[in-house]
Amino acid sequence: MSLDRTLHVAVLMGGWANERPVSLMSGEGVAKALEERGHRVTRIDMDRTVAARIAEAAPDVVFNALHGVPGEDGTVQGMLDLMGVPYTHSGLATSVIAIDKQLTKQALVPHGVPMPGGRIVKSADLFERDPLPRPYVLKPVNEGSSVGVAIVTEGGNYGHPIAPDAKGPWQDFAELLAEPYIKGREMTSAVVDFADGPRALAVTELKPKSGFYDFDAKYTDGMTDHICPAEIPENIRDLCLEIALKAHKLLGCRGTSRTDFRWDEEQGEEGLFVLETNTQPGMTPLSLVPEQARHAGMDYGELVETIIAAALRDFAQKAAADG
Repeated sequence: MSLDRTLHVAVLMGGWANERPVSLMSGEGVAKALEERGHRVTRIDMDRTVAARIAEAAPDVVFNALHGVPGEDGTVQGMLDLMGVPYTHSGLATSVIAIDKQLTKQALVPHGVPMPGGRIVKSADLFERDPLPRPYVLKPVNEGSSVGVAIVTEGGNYGHPIAPDAKGPWQDFAELLAEPYIKGREMTSAVVDFADGPRALAVTELKPKSGFYDFDAKYTDGMTDHICPAEIPENIRDLCLEIALKAHKLLGCRGTSRTDFRWDEEQGEEGLFVLETNTQPGMTPLSLVPEQARHAGMDYGELVETIIAAALRDFAQKAAADG
């Protein structure tokens, strides 16, 4: 076992974000793995009474299997900090920054992490003019799993300019992040915190069978091929691993993170860009972190325990520092 004792773990899952179905799958996978390894598990489907339910359960640690708001944006993290309950994954400040794509750029780019340019635009302004030369990408500032992402191309069907009744993220969000479209290959690298420090596990290339790597492609079996390890030059592999680890450390991530890339191979190393760093990547059967962990020789249950061990170490260190 990665843990030196059996624990009572509250697995927090579900919630009301767009990613609720994914969170439920992640949480159930985590809960079953912990039970198989002898731990006591309390499953908690996130609702407005969550603080009282956690207090009643009185777990040793909370495994935060939530995705999206409010489980990934610092809200739940702040609540658990106030309650004095150890919890997995990143803390409050890191969660606030990493879920916001613009804040993430401000944290990473000055330290040499390559990310696409772009700017925040009001959704209503899209009906008057394009914010960038086409092709460009529009995405919500603080959603995960490619929720609400649109690629606007010269020959696309959104209109010139975008029509108000066109189907896209502008229908649900007052502001969006507009970025230049980076052509090329989609890749990702997971980082896990071990007792001796964080390590980047592998690089996976993602090949959707149609369209791009959106929400459906991520979570529908058979819609995307995962090539792990990615069939890429060694220098690009090493650069992905280096950048993923750097982003994990700069943002202050804990437990695990996953950094997503686009690579224009025609430009070599200059064509590699970070799209985002996810502080609470999925733990479903199709998820990328468990897949890369298997490649690194770690089974699912060991991965879950390793993430919990990181949370307990961090909680103990903070308690010692506070006296």
